[in-house]
Amino acid sequence: MTQIAKEYASALFMLASENGCCVEYAEHLNSIKTLIEESPEYIRFLESPAIPLSERVSAIDQAFGTMPEHVTSFVKILCENGRIAHLPDCITEYNELVKISENKAIATVYYVEPLTEEQKSALLSKLCAISGKTVEAVYIEDTSLIGGIKVLIDDKTIDGSIASRLNKAKGVISQ
Repeated sequence: MTQIAKEYASALFMLASENGCCVEYAEHLNSIKTLIEESPEYIRFLESPAIPLSERVSAIDQAFGTMPEHVTSFVKILCENGRIAHLPDCITEYNELVKISENKAIATVYYVEPLTEEQKSALLSKLCAISGKTVEAVYIEDTSLIGGIKVLIDDKTIDGSIASRLNKAKGVISQ
């Protein structure tokens, strides 16, 4: 993330924390992010110097006026300061701050064969114990692993895949 995104997200997070609205703001910000992903031309509109700033700010009010005032103001400030292109990164960074405050982690689990519910439960229990956090998992099929699983959590990789073991064996043999 850029330093700009971190600074803006931190400012909004501190304000949300004071008001006890961290999760509520995250939900609204995520709906904004979804809108932006579905309509990338909206960001181009908001950053266009050819359109008067008052019209761009008015468009934000029309699109997000039903959201909490601080969320709408956050988007308007980014627009007014010429930083609206950083909005998706700001939202991602804000979500990270919410996860940290809730002591949550997201684990990305790559697998070849789908895991049973029992295996998923055991894996989540183990990841919670290792990380000391509440862990939510996202499961992604990856046939390049050959077998086993690979887990990414908190910038760490736990690689129990057959492909990884074969690569280690290959390195030992070639020495």
